[in-house]
Amino acid sequence: MTFTQLQVHSNYTLLHSPLALSDLISAAKSRGYSAIALTDTNVVYGLVEFYRQAKAAGLKPLLGMQIAIDDAKLLVIAKNNQGYHQLLKISTQIMLATSPVAFADLLPLTGLVAITLPDSPFSAAVAANDHDRAVAFLQELDNKQPEAVYVGLDEVHLDTPLPAFATSQQLHLMALGNVLYRDPTDAFTQKVMAAIGDGSQLNFRDPVLTDAGPWWLKPPADASAPFVAAGLQAAVDNAAQIADQTDVTITFKQPQLPHYQTPDQLASKDYLTKLAQEGLANRFHDQPIPTTYQQRLQYELDVIIKMGFADYFLVVWDVMNYAHKVNIMTGAGRGSAAGSLVSYALAITEVDPIAYDLLFERFLNPARAQMPDIDLDIPDNRRGELIHYVHAKYGRNHMAQIITFGTFGAKQAIRDVARVFGMSQFESNTWSRAIPNLLHMDLKTAYDQSQPLKNLVADSPKNRMLFQTALALEGLPRHYSTHAAGIVLSEEPLTDTVALQPSGDGLEQTQVPKDDVEALGLLKMDFLGLKNLNILAAASHFVTRDTGRTFDPKQIPLNDQPTLALFARGDTNGVFQFESAGIKNVLRKLRPTDFEDVVAVNALYRPGPMENIDTFIARKNGQEPIAYPDPALEKILKPTYGVLVYQEQVMQVASVMGGFSLGEADLLRRAMSKKKSSVLAAEQDKFIEGAVKQGFPEATAKTVYAYIDRFANYGFNRSHAVAYSMVAFWLAYLKVHDPAAFFAALMNASMNNLPKLRTYVQEAKARQVALLGPDINTSNGGFKLSDGKIRFGLLSVKGMRRDFSEAIFTARKNGPFKDFRDLLQRLEPKWLKADNFKPLILAGAFDSFDDNRAQTIANLDELINSVKLAGNDVGLFSVLAPKPIVVPEMPAGERLEEEANVLGVYLSGHPVDKYAPLKTQYTLVNVVDLAEGRTVDILLLVRHIKRIRTKTGKPMAFVDGQDATGTVSLTVFPNLYPTLEKIETDMVVLVNGRVEKRNDDLQLIVNRIQDAAPLLEALPKAQLFIRLDADNVDARTDLLKKLQTAHGPIPVITVDTTSKESVLLDKRYWVTADTSLMADLESRFGAANVVLRKRQEE
Repeated sequence: MTFTQLQVHSNYTLLHSPLALSDLISAAKSRGYSAIALTDTNVVYGLVEFYRQAKAAGLKPLLGMQIAIDDAKLLVIAKNNQGYHQLLKISTQIMLATSPVAFADLLPLTGLVAITLPDSPFSAAVAANDHDRAVAFLQELDNKQPEAVYVGLDEVHLDTPLPAFATSQQLHLMALGNVLYRDPTDAFTQKVMAAIGDGSQLNFRDPVLTDAGPWWLKPPADASAPFVAAGLQAAVDNAAQIADQTDVTITFKQPQLPHYQTPDQLASKDYLTKLAQEGLANRFHDQPIPTTYQQRLQYELDVIIKMGFADYFLVVWDVMNYAHKVNIMTGAGRGSAAGSLVSYALAITEVDPIAYDLLFERFLNPARAQMPDIDLDIPDNRRGELIHYVHAKYGRNHMAQIITFGTFGAKQAIRDVARVFGMSQFESNTWSRAIPNLLHMDLKTAYDQSQPLKNLVADSPKNRMLFQTALALEGLPRHYSTHAAGIVLSEEPLTDTVALQPSGDGLEQTQVPKDDVEALGLLKMDFLGLKNLNILAAASHFVTRDTGRTFDPKQIPLNDQPTLALFARGDTNGVFQFESAGIKNVLRKLRPTDFEDVVAVNALYRPGPMENIDTFIARKNGQEPIAYPDPALEKILKPTYGVLVYQEQVMQVASVMGGFSLGEADLLRRAMSKKKSSVLAAEQDKFIEGAVKQGFPEATAKTVYAYIDRFANYGFNRSHAVAYSMVAFWLAYLKVHDPAAFFAALMNASMNNLPKLRTYVQEAKARQVALLGPDINTSNGGFKLSDGKIRFGLLSVKGMRRDFSEAIFTARKNGPFKDFRDLLQRLEPKWLKADNFKPLILAGAFDSFDDNRAQTIANLDELINSVKLAGNDVGLFSVLAPKPIVVPEMPAGERLEEEANVLGVYLSGHPVDKYAPLKTQYTLVNVVDLAEGRTVDILLLVRHIKRIRTKTGKPMAFVDGQDATGTVSLTVFPNLYPTLEKIETDMVVLVNGRVEKRNDDLQLIVNRIQDAAPLLEALPKAQLFIRLDADNVDARTDLLKKLQTAHGPIPVITVDTTSKESVLLDKRYWVTADTSLMADLESRFGAANVVLRKRQEE
């Protein structure tokens, strides 16, 4: 008989084998195997995928595992389904054990073939002639009731006592290979991988380091030859016999729902109906429920119950109900679930599907037997609470998290191999920098695109080897972690279906990833941690605590004009889904006037639908006529100006014109989006036939079908767009109406992201939100809100350790610190080091004791020494008290710089701030908002000028400029160099330049650079503000006429009464603000609505 490989490790024995399952299967097939095993060490990560791939390739999969515990090492192969399920339980036992599992305590080996390994404690006992120990092990093994026991033998151990011992014990021998990689030349990759795993370096002086290795997948004839030559053909035949005898089937099936424990043993369908009806009554505050809602609810319940999903809805409701009970802020919903009235009634979602014209069939289609999928958005700082609640409710071995595998990315592979090759950190960084910083960058693409990488690879044979090895590792699993969202639930014990292992936090995770988990019939649910819900929850809490009024975002009006004006300005930093520069530009062009416009922008600003944005904007703004493929479709397409934006519109068109049921329309939408040509031909005929039946001309039907076919691939899920736009609107509402609470929450969420933090600080200042520096007596760890002012926390100070801040807060429980000495005396001696306090001093945390920061620092060392010597002895301290050193405060500029250095932001101000009035003359941007390809005006403080000469001897310069949000490099070419003559360091300049990218950093190519001081001096000395109703066209027209009669140098700014939006009028309407004009304007608009604001002279 032919050879069968029974000992095979894949890349799922992490950092031990580089053999991918696809390579294993294809090589086994091409080399003539009819069956092949997979036996990773102690885990079954790859078994389901291996089974699927082997079956598809026509190979018989042998499902096994290498058991490697302290006192035993053996192979087990599942002979039947019972053996496969026992394999899952044994792996779970080994992986979940809190202390090493002894062989005596290992679960029985029922249904498994057991094979001793030649490099095991058993074989070592045979080699040492310790037959008693060897026999004792065999007896213990026999007690585990395996299907059969064999003594494993590989070619390295043919000349050992193992064959003779097996014969003496009347045991059969089993011929084993030991496959770790596909080809002999992969041996070096395997050595590198193992070195990465154990943190060692390779010894390049070893002459055989890069030689071909023995542990590859040899063709069957080559693998059996040594055994045949040794007269052990029977050992080869035994392996083939095992392959013939095994019969294991992994069953793939629809998810099996756990039964929800209802009160009083009520049937699930009755309990769901009761909850849904009560919930809908609550939504209408016990007012009469409209018939459309009652009918829709009954229809949905009928479908849910008929399809067998009542328990699923109860499980999801229970989780959300618990979240609401413990005040966890939940979102408006996610995905197509927002199209369900039952979900809305159960408070799983916050979107009324009838009000927003959402389709239940997009979520749960009675014409398609498929599980509903409700994903839950949870604040990411409270997701753990819900996970633990579900774990406690359903119990260990009925609920688990899901494994995911981190793979070797391009840079990771290079860094790991470089370390194993003994390269320095500097060399490793050089390699890393040569790989372009782009998402999903792989090494092959990097090599094609990066000349520095090509140069490195070509530099030496060792470098070539490094790159080739990294290429071989790229994409292979490197480590496991826990899936960010998914959990599984099961009525039966999970280990009947999957093996488990620890996932941290006292929970378990499955040993197979999410797609396999679902394919095996386990119910997967996603609890997604959303940072924006943290921000929403924190901001709502700040509002309530600071103002005393309860704030529930779910109650705010979605037609709030000031909030819509914020979207129209693109003023959406910190607003979920609307933060990118691109989407802000779309908002400014579109100028949303109602919530539907916000939803449309969210849906359109995605690859594909983007091409419809210009048409949508032109039609909304009346620059292009609104056209429909047929008048019958006006009702469906009118809200989106005749542009097909949503998947639900595709379904509605198919229903209205083609006569499809909504279930059939959903199948058509799916077929169109997946471009299933086999299905589409029949669907097109059905659509046209249905349209003609309803009296539409055939030509019209064909036109409309072609139209929806073209856009179906671009259509976005409207339910999801509405739900997520709702969360965005809630945040935007807070930004407009409670900016201090909004920014306090936002800044807490961005403490580790300095560029964002700087932006938010600038925005808060621009909204007149008071920002206070850290204070030793009043600061918390993070940002806090008090009386409408945001106080920086101690943890916002660079280098501040959390345990040190906790020590300060503990000491402060006994009352505020009276002075610096009082603080030092209350802290444990281990904290009394000057370096712990200097950043706090520079950040202003002790200004309430002495605002001369230079003096506090000058006295610090002596004060600490005195406190250390005197302890809490007041009398002794007065003897030892150092004489205070008097020093002048540091210059204002230096104080600002030191403060910015430790806080990361310019809190007390930045030299550029003084020039803010120039915004009335120029459209100015901040450093943090620079985007490649744009030409911008920007105010910068000159920090450094580097003057050089070009190759032709012409002078040019590089200038480092800075504003409160960051720094940027300016390039001044020779033609503009003369304008630099009057520019010096520490001067604020106005720069016009084009933004370009160089070495992954943005820089400005200067078109113009000038001193900003004279420009500020030349500004108008006042501005005239007039508040009026923007919708009152007559009043606006009269105003413009009146202003033109008093033309002058003072800018006029109108402020809309409702939205508070301000507009700087064109220079034609600037005025001379004499008393007669002012009196006239005040009589027309009211004295309170006309304000002449003089510019503050600095």
